[in-house]
Amino acid sequence: MESHIYRFLLHACGELMIKNKLSIAFAESATAGRITAEFAMIPDAGKFLKGGIICYDAAIKHSLLKVPEQQLETFSPESEIVTLSITAGLQRLIPATIHVGCTGLTAPGGSETKEKPVGTMFLYGISGHELIFSERTVYQGSPQDIVEQTVMRVAQLLHAYLLDKE
Repeated sequence: MESHIYRFLLHACGELMIKNKLSIAFAESATAGRITAEFAMIPDAGKFLKGGIICYDAAIKHSLLKVPEQQLETFSPESEIVTLSITAGLQRLIPATIHVGCTGLTAPGGSETKEKPVGTMFLYGISGHELIFSERTVYQGSPQDIVEQTVMRVAQLLHAYLLDKE
């Protein structure tokens, strides 16, 4: 990952959120808080970052974020529909203008299949009732590489949305 581009995007997101008086919260599964942590390192993060919830275990997705058990069983904890549900659950728990959810597979041992290999990540962003982004991407590399690529992609998607709002 290009470190200077990565930092530029994160800082640009922070500046645009502050300028437009927006706030953000994250619900993270596979990234285990890394997205929230990276956004927390942006200067003046306290002006826009509301918080994050790590829902690595499916039981937390169900009990805290109210993901229906049926969704978890039918689609798996790492799926598009569950990502939508954790994002909606996040909206109920943390007031913010933007909510982002992330699930996926960074290592073997989850719900990977031929159609959903390790490296598959699901991202969902909403602002109120507006869909900001919804994406399924397959990344390559180590678990750390996959997480870093996912953080970069969140920054790219968020930056594009924030620029469009200008």
